[in-house]
Amino acid sequence: MILIISVCSEKLHENEFVKPIEKFVGKNSFVKSFDNLTPKDLERADKVIISGTSLEDFDYMKSLDKFSWIKNFDKPLLGICAGMQIIGLTFGSKILEEKHVGAFREKFNCGYLDFKGEKEVYYLHNKAVSLPSNFFRLNLDLDYPTFFKHEKREIYGVLFHPEVYNGDLIREFVKD
Repeated sequence: MILIISVCSEKLHENEFVKPIEKFVGKNSFVKSFDNLTPKDLERADKVIISGTSLEDFDYMKSLDKFSWIKNFDKPLLGICAGMQIIGLTFGSKILEEKHVGAFREKFNCGYLDFKGEKEVYYLHNKAVSLPSNFFRLNLDLDYPTFFKHEKREIYGVLFHPEVYNGDLIREFVKD
């Protein structure tokens, strides 16, 4: 079972940021808002995806304590955009003021989640995070991480939105 955690403060934003993830994950999923997440939800999940949200929606930043479970979470975790920022901040990253909106070509040096080489990705962010300790960066072009992975655990963060152009990355993450 895949848990998709919505960080959208408005239900309308979930249509843009959560529903497309559900499409790639399939029926074996359930969605919870970060405000209503329980330990039972995390136990029930085999893997977790933390969604992105709109450019001006930073309510999740006021509630980072609700994500303290990430530090000791031992199941696969994928953070998308705001989700990547949350993972980074949980592991000691600093917020960076970086804005990218639209489609960009970027190079990736990894085979994680079957994502490598030059890809067209879709960015929609005002902020990024520095590389947290115990993570390595998987993008080559920008000066800050847009794809990272924990050194030992299956924790990934992507600043781009794979639900827009790179749905195969989501499918690869959720497959058994």
